[in-house]
Amino acid sequence: MTTTDRAARRGFSLGDAGREFLRHPTPWMILAFLAGTVAARIAVGGGGLADLWAPLVFAALFPFLEWVIHVFVLHWRPRTVGPITVDTLLARDHRRHHAAPRDVDLVFIPTRALPWGIVGLGVAAPLGVGALIGAPVHATLTFMLVEAVFLLGYEWTHYLVHTDYKPRGRAYKAVWRSHRLHHFKNEHYWFSVTTAGTSDRVLGTYPDPGTVDTSPTAKNLHGLDEIA
Repeated sequence: MTTTDRAARRGFSLGDAGREFLRHPTPWMILAFLAGTVAARIAVGGGGLADLWAPLVFAALFPFLEWVIHVFVLHWRPRTVGPITVDTLLARDHRRHHAAPRDVDLVFIPTRALPWGIVGLGVAAPLGVGALIGAPVHATLTFMLVEAVFLLGYEWTHYLVHTDYKPRGRAYKAVWRSHRLHHFKNEHYWFSVTTAGTSDRVLGTYPDPGTVDTSPTAKNLHGLDEIA
């Protein structure tokens, strides 16, 4: 039985979803990042409530960061500059994801890109910025820990929405509906993944679904069959 077959079967429970989730490599990469930051934070010690201001700002900005990455990185339209076509791995994989949104294997952050993201944005950037502004090491590690938690939350939420697990709680049902609208109604709206209508409401991409036409390119981003 393939991954997609398992995810599509009837009666798919939250436990089934968790077991399927852990069969994929990217959750383990993120869990390793999280475990490393927890261990480093405990080893360094110190800190207090003041350590939380940067993580709280990050938490507030995360839906907007998600929106920006989704719009400008994942929905990047290939551009030709002279003889060269400027495209990215993340954009190509995201087009494949839109083409087959029920293929669970295409839901996860690409394994070729995730390590670079963790090392660059998850480790090097916080350490560099922390050193530049003179932040204590323990505060920087707290920030990195929160980054890891949010990254794992993103990967789990996005995965779960694309399985056949049925929404139960009100908050998850709203997230599920919003992301499904993005995939099956119109790819130009509803870019939030882990929240429903936060950044989208502020940035004008959370319309009443009844006022939006069904897009003919929701499964074929930019109408680029030949390079998707």
